[in-house]
Amino acid sequence: MRVRVLLFAMLRERAGRDSLDIDLADGATAGDAVTATAERAGLGEVLDRMPVGIALNREYVRNDASLSDGDEVALIPPVSGGGAIHVRVTSTPLEIERLAAAVGSPGAGAIVTFAGTTREVARLEYEAYAEMAEERMRLILSEAVERHGLEAAAAEHRVGEVPLGEPSVIVAVSAAHRAEAFAGAREAIDRIKTEAPIWKREVTAEQDGERVAWVEGSAPPAGAGSADPPATSS
Repeated sequence: MRVRVLLFAMLRERAGRDSLDIDLADGATAGDAVTATAERAGLGEVLDRMPVGIALNREYVRNDASLSDGDEVALIPPVSGGGAIHVRVTSTPLEIERLAAAVGSPGAGAIVTFAGTTREVARLEYEAYAEMAEERMRLILSEAVERHGLEAAAAEHRVGEVPLGEPSVIVAVSAAHRAEAFAGAREAIDRIKTEAPIWKREVTAEQDGERVAWVEGSAPPAGAGSADPPATSS
């Protein structure tokens, strides 16, 4: 099948074109289209470091969204200006530097990042209601941006196995001044740990094998929505 990929802003400039048609195998996904575009248009380096949204026929989708012949796929770079938001739940390792770069802007005098890492156990195993978690994370960041006057905010949470010492969640925010940046980052991570439907269990190595235990979560705070499932801290 053939789909058309639209490029904007720095992606368009780097590729030297605003669109390209790519041929993909039947059953291909939006993520496959991104990979093919990176190869065809020489965008591998920039797409590796930049969190890019994907729109399929003008609707935001995840990487695993199925494509059909004739579809239009748009790669959406981070939006410039105040209030840019990026969220992702992923099984791949997280990168602090990439998220910090994603929230940078000319108006940012301070960038604050937080990374929650696995400690004291062999590994953590995370499970998530990914679609709802991303929606909740986006809402949390949007409210933090508005409340603290942030320039931009980004958050990513890993699922699956997270080995000792690796980050399971990263929050990055930017603001004109450090007080707002610190406050915005603190609010974002505290609410994500409480409100996002993400669960974890600890895997501890012992002499007779491994001990596995789910970590008890906390109830969402007032106003978070009584129907939301409790989430564990990261």
